[in-house]
Amino acid sequence: MKNLLAFALVATLGISAQAQNKNAKHDLHVKGNCEQCKERIEKAAYAVKGVKVATWDVDSHNLHIVLNETKNKVDAVENAVVAAGHDTNDKRADDKVYDNLHSCCLYERDEEEGEHVTETSPKKEEDHTNHQH
Repeated sequence: MKNLLAFALVATLGISAQAQNKNAKHDLHVKGNCEQCKERIEKAAYAVKGVKVATWDVDSHNLHIVLNETKNKVDAVENAVVAAGHDTNDKRADDKVYDNLHSCCLYERDEEEGEHVTETSPKKEEDHTNHQH
């Protein structure tokens, strides 16, 4: 009888362990412009417990992550990236944090309700000699 109980317990633990994905791959669209953005976005993602891989592509704006879902959720990664000043498809960074990014990192933001973007002044070219891209 004890052997049967031990077997049932081991079988139950094995099934529940398989239901949790330790290497879940996810992709998030994260806005940014340059290598400085890349460093900031990846650093924010890696700060989340359970993130094993975080790679942001400058051209596609895709953040590829591998996450141990037994330790955290994708939402935690998205929240960390937004807290660092970068919008995603579903969440918007706080305006004060966004405004404090380096001028070359100020990506084009989507309009919020009631806000109107005008094209009255041309985009100013930035001097990038003092930091890496």
